[in-house]
Amino acid sequence: MGTITLTNNQTNESFEFELIECNRGPQAVDFSKLFERTNIFSYDPGYGSTAGCKSTISYIDGKNGVLLYKGIPIEELVEKHCFTDVCKLLIADSLPKNETESKEFDLELRHRSFLHEGLINIFSAFPDNAHPMANLSSAVAALSTFYVNYKDSEDSEDYQVMANRIIAKIPTLVAFSYRNSVGAPFIYPDIERSYVENFLYMLRAYPHNRLKNSLSGEQEITPLEVEAMDKIFTLHADHGQNASTTTVRNVASTGAHPYAAISAGINALWGAAHGGANEKVLVQLNEIGDVKNVAKFVERAKDKSDPFRLMGFGHRVYKSYDPRAKTIKALKNELDKKGIRMDHRLSDIAERLEEVALSDDYFKERGLYPNVDFYSGIILSALKIPVSLFTPIFVIGRMPGWCAQLIEHIKDPTTRITRPRQVYIGE
Repeated sequence: MGTITLTNNQTNESFEFELIECNRGPQAVDFSKLFERTNIFSYDPGYGSTAGCKSTISYIDGKNGVLLYKGIPIEELVEKHCFTDVCKLLIADSLPKNETESKEFDLELRHRSFLHEGLINIFSAFPDNAHPMANLSSAVAALSTFYVNYKDSEDSEDYQVMANRIIAKIPTLVAFSYRNSVGAPFIYPDIERSYVENFLYMLRAYPHNRLKNSLSGEQEITPLEVEAMDKIFTLHADHGQNASTTTVRNVASTGAHPYAAISAGINALWGAAHGGANEKVLVQLNEIGDVKNVAKFVERAKDKSDPFRLMGFGHRVYKSYDPRAKTIKALKNELDKKGIRMDHRLSDIAERLEEVALSDDYFKERGLYPNVDFYSGIILSALKIPVSLFTPIFVIGRMPGWCAQLIEHIKDPTTRITRPRQVYIGE
């Protein structure tokens, strides 16, 4: 372990700080005692150069376009494993050992997917036109009142149950939030269906009779649709210390209930600069309207005097092609060939937009490549997912990551309440 020396030219004092050797990526300077030793603190708006924790969950190499979950490339996980296997990897540190263990975990989640009837009543208080993200964050916060014991738990097994429970219930909460927003009757989970299929079922089914819910005609769920949704969930499962994950950790640092911390993460994800970006991409593609208009909009994006900005391009961490965007673009093309018909007008506009932008020095010099949001909205629309549900689907995918980060944070003996400093410039 090396050190780095900081010299104050005003006082001629020098201070040594230890370098932390990371298993992957750049070294980090341990500035945890910077203020205590020097009466100086660092100024880093947006925390782009600041690590707030040590983690084993996911790793991003933004320069080379690499994303790993527990050391495994995202491309490998999407290709070889289902989403519930990835959930187990993130929260329990290992993939299922065999198909039997995989099915047992999926079955456990199905049995935990039902909501307390008292919680269901909360939806009646929301107006019909409320955004599902508002309903969802409120319902998850309310979930803490039904499982209050998790607030002070110190048992590792309890942490696992806490994570399994919210991962199991979040598809039900999303489906109920959406159906409430459009005034449709709730459809309860069907434990005969897999985790992902069950979510699509709760979105699409309508009561057939008093004893059985059913799907008919166009509403039938195909294995290809389940596979596509499964991969989309996996691509969103974790992504380092992004805004919503950091929010979950920050709220958890106060000793709040884990589900209250996750509710805060949902609210952070809702923003258009974060999880809400895929909605904005679809709106923008419709605004462009036609392939022949692409060049004009690219020029507008380069014009500093024009407020227009291309949505779905660029990323806070990636300065090369987002590996999730590569995977999701390939998935779009594969699904189209296999029978899940994309909106070809929007798909053609998106591909032409990518082609024009990536051949332009303005975008190349700034590292502005398509991110995961760029093509995901086109796929979700083809899967008959309403635009208002794009970000809640991100919530389902990100839930195992939030839970893993939460567990890691709670177990860390060095954890302190988050308390950044400020540079005061007032009178």
